Amino acid sequence: MKEFELKYGCNPNQKPARIYMDDGSDLPVEILNGRPGYINFLDAFNSWQLVKELKESLNMTAATSFKHVSPTSAAVGVPMSDTLKKACFVDDIEGLDDSPLATAYARARGTDRMSSYGDWIALSDVCDVTTATIIKREVSDGVIAPGYTPEALELLKGKKRGNYNIIQIDPAYIPAAQEHKQVFGVTFEQGRNNYSVKKEDFTNIVTRNKDLSDEARRDLVIALITLKYTQSNSVAYAKDGQAIGVGAGQQSRIHCTRLAGSKADFWHLRQSDRVINLPFRDDIGRAIRDNTIDVYLGEEYQDVLKDGVWQTLFTEQPKPFTRQEQKEYLAGITGVALGSDAFFPFGDNIERAHKSGVSYVAQPGGSIRDQNVIDTCDAYDMVMAFTGMRLFHH
Repeated sequence: MKEFELKYGCNPNQKPARIYMDDGSDLPVEILNGRPGYINFLDAFNSWQLVKELKESLNMTAATSFKHVSPTSAAVGVPMSDTLKKACFVDDIEGLDDSPLATAYARARGTDRMSSYGDWIALSDVCDVTTATIIKREVSDGVIAPGYTPEALELLKGKKRGNYNIIQIDPAYIPAAQEHKQVFGVTFEQGRNNYSVKKEDFTNIVTRNKDLSDEARRDLVIALITLKYTQSNSVAYAKDGQAIGVGAGQQSRIHCTRLAGSKADFWHLRQSDRVINLPFRDDIGRAIRDNTIDVYLGEEYQDVLKDGVWQTLFTEQPKPFTRQEQKEYLAGITGVALGSDAFFPFGDNIERAHKSGVSYVAQPGGSIRDQNVIDTCDAYDMVMAFTGMRLFHH
């Protein structure tokens, strides 16, 4: 297939639209089902690069959940605790422990379920039936992978009344070294960002504490590779083999850090006994549960606890999870990794990161206030490495 005609571009009024190869060669993808659109393909090609790089760097199966050309999360196939399975709504999935790919996607989808609603999925390996079972029951636009087992493909083809978008990509495809894009009729050209993030990269540790465990290195790799395909400015928190909070497309670095930190906090709070044991009615589906949990943990929690409303969601009225109680719960969190796509200009980013349990930081360095940032890390006994590499993505 040398080109594929799209229904329209980013918006319905943007016609005609297509994807094709400038050199006239075949596209590196095969559309197995559905009719992917312009934004679908943007998500597909960005997300595929992310999981491909994660697997190459860590030698672990990887998955990501994308929305509007940025990842909501990315993860590798680290086994899940029973509590995490419940928080991600996959405790009923048979064979989950035997499928690293399904585990990776369960983690990625379960991180920020509100943002992942209607996501695009990328898988580093051939999609198996366990992974397809999770995808089948969630609201999603499509998936890209290097292949599908016959059982998985059949299962996915039945999604969205037979119109689910399924793309198979050639894993051996390597893009040209120079890339181009047009803005306002002007063509931009640049060398492709081939910087590869590896666990061995974190050698320039600038803090007093230099104890960087192998797990912390893994999580920093996940954070930075996630950022490499996130709209800038961006910051990512990672823990236990997955990105747990992504702050994308903010003009201010501190706003990135706050946004990603609040998402990371929600990920931790979702695993608390208070949330895990919320007495939902049996007829309440996953999407409504996600919305309810989001409100329950927020400032407007009374919207779901007041009389006349809680009875439609719960079998009994839950107690509020107060802001003070949440702070006390989060105060016990440590071991979180933090990556930034550009340098931190002020120590306030580290102050905010500390509140979300950050112990490890990786950033390019190069600010005139680097010493202030280092001093703030030292005050909290954090480990910080300067990578010397900016990762802007636009």
